[in-house]
Amino acid sequence: MIGERGTARAYMDPYLAGVGIGVVLLLAFILVGRGIGASGAFSAWVASGMAAVAPAHVAGNVAYAAYAPDGPRSLLSDWLVWELFGVVLGGLASACLSGRFRRETEHGPGITSRSRLVVGLAGGLVMGVGAKLARGCTSGQALSGGAMLAVGSWIFIVAAFAAAYLVAPALRRLWT
Repeated sequence: MIGERGTARAYMDPYLAGVGIGVVLLLAFILVGRGIGASGAFSAWVASGMAAVAPAHVAGNVAYAAYAPDGPRSLLSDWLVWELFGVVLGGLASACLSGRFRRETEHGPGITSRSRLVVGLAGGLVMGVGAKLARGCTSGQALSGGAMLAVGSWIFIVAAFAAAYLVAPALRRLWT
């Protein structure tokens, strides 16, 4: 509930949010025939951009051709691109409805806003490289692959949690 003017609602119960993600994943398997993920959408953006400027290079490259079989037109036919638009719009709607929409950088007292953005960007780049090496992002590998009981996805889940537990103490000082 929104309290006094300008105060935000409490966060959603994490267990209810987890059930919601599970329902969305189940519906994706039923309606689309595949799980959810985000890195495929970014791959489609890159491949479509490359197809626009260097179509011969894309046609001769299996990695690009898989994501842009029809050149730039295939971008809007890739359902993961639409999924990513939905995630952005859903996040925006959630922020507006809960009273949390504002321009700010959350950070602890041990770090500046600028440093927080640099650390966040670095972490995102590491995750992006990891997603390409693992052949899928956290949502694609852990949620979709884990739901299908893929051994590689379960290895990824264990490795991701282990890496987080190893790195967290080094970054904890930034938040306390």
